[in-house]
Amino acid sequence: MSQHGYTTEEIGHRGQELYDRVIRPQVEAGNKGKFLVLDIETGDYEIDEDDLAASERLLARRPGGKLYGVRIGYPVAYRIGARFTVGRP
Repeated sequence: MSQHGYTTEEIGHRGQELYDRVIRPQVEAGNKGKFLVLDIETGDYEIDEDDLAASERLLARRPGGKLYGVRIGYPVAYRIGARFTVGRP
């Protein structure tokens, strides 16, 4: 258990469940590719092109918030590694 009362796995599970059940239907149209950061305890969230900016605004309103982030319209927020494109250097 972390110092905040939640494990990383619990934050991920609670955040994804809240996003899928309540928030996604409200934000997906017109926001694809933007980052959404939410407080898993309050359901409050911020959307921005920059995930750090969204996090900072949310923490300004909810100091100590338990934050979870997603990239709207994508299965993951970030990709690590190279991408191969056939026919291009």
